[in-house]
Amino acid sequence: MSDALTYRAAGVDIDAGNAVVERIKPLVKRTFRPEVMGGLGGFGGLFNLGTRYKEPVLVSGTDGVGTKLKLAQQLNRHDTIGIDLVGMCVNDVLVQGAEPLFFLDYFATGKLDVETTVAVVGGIAKGCELAGCALIGGETAEMPDMYPPGEYDLAGFTVGAVEKAALLSGDGIVAGDVILGVASSGPHSNGYSLIRKIVDRAGNPLELDLGGVKLADALMAPTTIYVKAMLALLQAAPVHGMAHITGGGLKENIIRVVPDGLGLHIDASAIVLPPVFDWLMREGKVAREEMWRTFNCGVGFTVLLPRDAVNAASDLLAKHGLKSWVIGEVVQAQGDERVHIG
Repeated sequence: MSDALTYRAAGVDIDAGNAVVERIKPLVKRTFRPEVMGGLGGFGGLFNLGTRYKEPVLVSGTDGVGTKLKLAQQLNRHDTIGIDLVGMCVNDVLVQGAEPLFFLDYFATGKLDVETTVAVVGGIAKGCELAGCALIGGETAEMPDMYPPGEYDLAGFTVGAVEKAALLSGDGIVAGDVILGVASSGPHSNGYSLIRKIVDRAGNPLELDLGGVKLADALMAPTTIYVKAMLALLQAAPVHGMAHITGGGLKENIIRVVPDGLGLHIDASAIVLPPVFDWLMREGKVAREEMWRTFNCGVGFTVLLPRDAVNAASDLLAKHGLKSWVIGEVVQAQGDERVHIG
C-alpha cells in the first residue's frame, strides 16, 4: 500500500540507532572495571560490589550540563561536552568521599545524527576513564518534533560507594580549618545562560584572544574531573570536608558542608580571576558579588582541612596536575551571614 507508514517515515531511524551502538561499543568497553558483568546492550547494567566493602554506602548523583549545550551546538563542537556531563556528576558524589563506580547517560534528540551522537558519547566515555568509573548503560532517544534540527539534550547519572566509617559528612569541620581552593579549567558547566547573554551582547567575539587562548576554547574547556586526585588525598591527609563549586558559586557551595554554628571567611584577594572570568565580568558589567554567587571564579573544588596539613595536600594535588592555594578559613558564625568574602 502506497500510504503505509513506517517508524522511519514517522522520524525514527532504528538503523541509525543501531549504527551508533556499534560505533560506541569499543569506546564504552575501555571504561569497564573488573566489577562490570556482561556487556553493552542488555536491559540493565550489571555491577558486582563483591567483598571490597565491609559496610558500603552507595552515593548517587545526577546532573546535566545546562545551556553550555547551546554553545557546543553553536560551535559544532561535540567531543568534550560528555566530559562535562561526567564531571558534574562524579565530582558531586566525590564530596562525600565516594568513589564513582558506574555511570549512565541519557541522550535525546529530534533526529539522530550518527557522527554527532558518537562524538558526544565518546566524550562521556573519556570522562568515565578520567573518573575511573564504568559506563555501563544509557539511553539514546530519537523523538521527532521534540527538538529543533541539530539540537540534543543530555543527562547523566552516577553511583559511587564509600565505607560507612569513611563517609565524609562535614561533621569533623572545626573553626580554624583552612579552605584549600583547587583550580578549575574555566566556567565548567555553570552560569552559561549569563555567559551566552554576555557573549551575544559583545557581538560573539569567539575568536578573541585571552592570554593565548581563544574565547571559544576558554568557554568550551571541559570540566575538571577531580576524582583520582581527591581519592588519593583522602587516603593521605586528614580531610574534614570537601565541596564541588557549581551553581551558586563560591558563595553558596562550600557552606553546604559546614556544620551549623560555623561560618566561612574567604579572602577576596586570594580569588584572582582567570582571564575568561575577568573578561566576563568586565564585558558583562557583572558585579563582583554576582560573580562569586554564579561562577567558580577559577576555584572548581575546595578541601577543608587542618592548617598543618595544607602543604602536604597541595604537594599531592600538584603531582596530579592540580594547582591549589589557601582561599580562606572556617570561623565561628557571626549572625545570619555565614559566608563573608572580603
